[in-house]
Amino acid sequence: MIELKNIYKAYNLSGIHKQIFEGLNFKFSPDRNYALLGSNGVGKSTLLRLIAGAESPDHGKVIRKGKVSWPMGFSGGFNGSMTGIENLKFVARIYGKDPNAIIDSVNEFSELGNSMKLPIKTYSSGMRARLAFGLSLAIDFDCYLVDEVIAVGDSSFQKKSKKAFQEKFDKSFLIMASHSADIMKDYCDCGLLLDDNGVHFYDTIESMLEAYQKNK
Repeated sequence: MIELKNIYKAYNLSGIHKQIFEGLNFKFSPDRNYALLGSNGVGKSTLLRLIAGAESPDHGKVIRKGKVSWPMGFSGGFNGSMTGIENLKFVARIYGKDPNAIIDSVNEFSELGNSMKLPIKTYSSGMRARLAFGLSLAIDFDCYLVDEVIAVGDSSFQKKSKKAFQEKFDKSFLIMASHSADIMKDYCDCGLLLDDNGVHFYDTIESMLEAYQKNK
């Protein structure tokens, strides 16, 4: 279970104050998979980072019961001067996991081979996404956060990613930010629509998509 209690979050960009959330309250239940939908800039990625703990709210609190992933595919936490293997060892120790087991799992899944021995700063964006996605799957979480990263790599790799991802659902639930109706329908059964008037819950993906189209 994840609960947002009276969340306020704003940014000051180039002297402009932008309020993202104002008194947001919501409880995510572990028996549902949630999609986050909205136009660019309304706060989908911000909400995922708040839930993950990568950012803190200006006011209010996020209550987490269980282990919550970082946004899958998010590679901003990697140290560019360290190799892929060194980054994996670092994360494995943080989560109390066997570094060698994590390295073997990520190496097999990501198909990066000897590139794992190279500094992250030499990676393409696709390689970084594969490494981050593989690392996310190598550690078991109660809730997985996903930010537009399902379609990583070629069709064969995407098929493998989808299969591995689906296997996690037996024990976990999902919160996903996406613009793809097909992906949301594949993975989620309800959703939150974010717009300038706030955050609105919909019990089905179809009803959320219909409301989104009406408001465009």
